[in-house]
Amino acid sequence: MTEVTLTRKQYSIMTFLLFWCGLIILSSMYMTIPLLTIFSKEFSITLEQSAWAGSAFSFCYAIGCLLFGPFSDQYGRKIFLFTSIFLLSFITIAISFVSQFYILVILRALQGLVAAAFAPLSLVYAGEMFPKEKRVTAIGFISLGLFMAGIIGQVYVGVFQKFTQWSYSFLLIGLIYLVTSYFVYRYLPDDFIPTSKTSSLKQAVRKMYQQIKERQLLFAFPITFSILFSLVGLYTMLGHYLSLQYGLQEQDILMIRAIGIVGMLISPFAGRIAARFGMLQTLRVGLILSITSLLFMITQPNLILIVVLTIFFVMGLSLVNPINISVINLIANKARGSALSFNAFILFLGASSSPIMAIFLLKNELYQLAFLLFSLFLFIGMLSSLFIKLPTSMNLLNKNMKSG
Repeated sequence: MTEVTLTRKQYSIMTFLLFWCGLIILSSMYMTIPLLTIFSKEFSITLEQSAWAGSAFSFCYAIGCLLFGPFSDQYGRKIFLFTSIFLLSFITIAISFVSQFYILVILRALQGLVAAAFAPLSLVYAGEMFPKEKRVTAIGFISLGLFMAGIIGQVYVGVFQKFTQWSYSFLLIGLIYLVTSYFVYRYLPDDFIPTSKTSSLKQAVRKMYQQIKERQLLFAFPITFSILFSLVGLYTMLGHYLSLQYGLQEQDILMIRAIGIVGMLISPFAGRIAARFGMLQTLRVGLILSITSLLFMITQPNLILIVVLTIFFVMGLSLVNPINISVINLIANKARGSALSFNAFILFLGASSSPIMAIFLLKNELYQLAFLLFSLFLFIGMLSSLFIKLPTSMNLLNKNMKSG
């Protein structure tokens, strides 16, 4: 593909829009985490059943990631980004009017399926539209938005839960999606279609399957799975854990959730850190930081230190995610769309399976075991990273990032 040349202002607008879209779209996935107890009471269901309000979104998001990659390879990224956000606005608004839980789960599943266009396609779009020296930074901002969504979504719905009805939070964010879709259509530059439209969808799917078999990518996917598996799992348990162990009220828990954003602020600087210390070295340091934080949570009864460890846990993952995406970008080369789509599928497969396990452990008050399991999955990712070998073009990329 011919590299696009744009002005510095255009790159800044693109970066902000992609960050903003990641923040608000992925917030929807996390909005139900603080509402599990409320759903259980309001719809007269068990806590395990209420967890499906989150898992249905994540699972269908994962499935959607597999679908949009091949289609976007044929028709372009921007058209799918715009259309998905536009449709997402109406589905989200509809959720605010539901009165039965099974309808809520169906709409959440549809919401996840449609929202799935963003994560893989925005990352591919950034990889294709930004020059090499700006690419990792752009991906870092997108990752920042995706990760901040994990906390912003919970805090956002928590405010509505405290002062009014939870349903109004879906109504407002649905309207925000509608306005955002206009800005995406108006200000994101059109991308070039990477492959000929004469290429069949079957060929695109075959290309994705070939990428899955690439050995180096197989080493990156365990890292991908562990990221949201541990993040969503921890935050699913966090409120109940702090309430039962330390007697904290909802307002205090909301504040502690929000503090986690501090750890996420490292994400936009992941590119510069990787250029200085090496991409794989930075990836491993991030994993070690998150693993160590979880292990200390098992033995540390002090509330202040628990909060500090939460920040470091999030910081580690915020470093890992953009670096891991950049590694996959490099390994996949021209087949980025297919590789990143499958990567997003693995990422949100972890996010969908985590709440169910977390709720089970929560009911049995097995908090230490949960922290140990989350750290174990991250440790498997750490071991997997030892086998990753980057292409020789990585040296040139490091020089470009340092000079930029």
